[in-house]
Amino acid sequence: MPDKRRLFGSLPVRLQAIARLVAGSVALFSSAAVAAPDFQVDTATLSNGMEIAVVSDHRAPIVSQLLYYRAGSADEHDGNRGIAHILEHMMFQGTSTVPGQEYRDTIASFGGRENAFTSADATSYWQTVGREALEVVMRLEADRMQNLVIDEESFRREVEVVKEERRSRYETSPQGPFGEAVDAAAYLAHPYRYPIIGYMHHIEAFTIDEARDWYDRWYAPANAILVIAGDTTLAEVLPLAEKYYGVIPAGVAQTRDRAVEPPQLAERRVIVRDERVRQPSFGRSYLAPSRTARDGMAPALTIAADILSGSTGPLYQGLVVDQGIAAAAGAYYSGDARDWGRFGVWMSPNRDSDVAVMEAAMDALLEQILEGGISAEDVARSQNSINSAMIFARDSVTRLARLVGGGLSVGLTVAEITGWTDEINAVTAADVTAALRQVLDRRQSVTGLLLPAEDKSL
Repeated sequence: MPDKRRLFGSLPVRLQAIARLVAGSVALFSSAAVAAPDFQVDTATLSNGMEIAVVSDHRAPIVSQLLYYRAGSADEHDGNRGIAHILEHMMFQGTSTVPGQEYRDTIASFGGRENAFTSADATSYWQTVGREALEVVMRLEADRMQNLVIDEESFRREVEVVKEERRSRYETSPQGPFGEAVDAAAYLAHPYRYPIIGYMHHIEAFTIDEARDWYDRWYAPANAILVIAGDTTLAEVLPLAEKYYGVIPAGVAQTRDRAVEPPQLAERRVIVRDERVRQPSFGRSYLAPSRTARDGMAPALTIAADILSGSTGPLYQGLVVDQGIAAAAGAYYSGDARDWGRFGVWMSPNRDSDVAVMEAAMDALLEQILEGGISAEDVARSQNSINSAMIFARDSVTRLARLVGGGLSVGLTVAEITGWTDEINAVTAADVTAALRQVLDRRQSVTGLLLPAEDKSL
């Protein structure tokens, strides 16, 4: 299923802190391993260019395999929006050697779980099984990389499945079209403006040749990252990776040519009125650098969102507790994309609140925060919270694999993933205040208002 970015979510987004990883990327069979306080990571590169990262965690006899392809919805073009997601569906339809349901049945026979997700920047397939089934899932996934069968009957069937998915997820409630309208307004040119699943007219127009072309272009070792987490080691994984993945031709490493977002000099507003809306909602997001910008803004914005989104933070205390005009309020920062990120604020009104009054109150409160700055005490409290999240991240081997694979798939280096908590802990109150003052610029914002149909006040 598509891993939809939460741009105007109903809950604040507290980004997961990435637990410290230590590793080096080296040639096949010449690898490095360094013990980290939390867990160990080993990396290697196969001769066909496929990257491998192994996160060892021996507390339970389970493993997770995640295979990332550096191909997401933002790599599509105007004629095939949504094709990355439809190909994700096709990957479960069988290969020339493992037909139909056999893939799922085989994993289920080991008591395992499997699924996939498509994002704007990557497509990933994962399985979590007992360690004794590691070779089985590696064999199955390598088979899907090279032997997928895309026939007309199964393709048309999955097109209908995706059409129904779009109806149920995005078209049966006002929040779906509203979120898509906000996304489209947030970016003037960059493909992050398009929904990952595609618009309905895109889905209806898909051809089987487009799916085959996408598979042939992107699904190759040169565009793939294999992450294994759990009760195993690189010494165990590497021979299996060579056996199953290493024999696949490298393919062509694809360039990711995306439209450049021009400077944004005018704020935008999206107002959607719908008869199904009972309570209005307000959200505003600002274009912001992601971690890959490497400008030092991401750790400061992560802390800023954590401070502003908490129940003791200024938004909740000011709008909910003090003024009583909102039932909830918070902030979020989505900085894990390959290109642009978003920083946002939101609030849910009380039953009798006027949206225009709420927006004015939010504006005044943000101005007050920018003038007064963020306190050192708030920063320290947030750093402690994020460091705690680092510990909780170790509870799931699948989460560990996603922390590593997600960073690598958008272009972060292992060293950058490794140093994330150090960056967080180095942030000062002055850094957070400066980041907010730079990002909270109305000229690079989009304000979204979802209103009842009868509300004509704006």
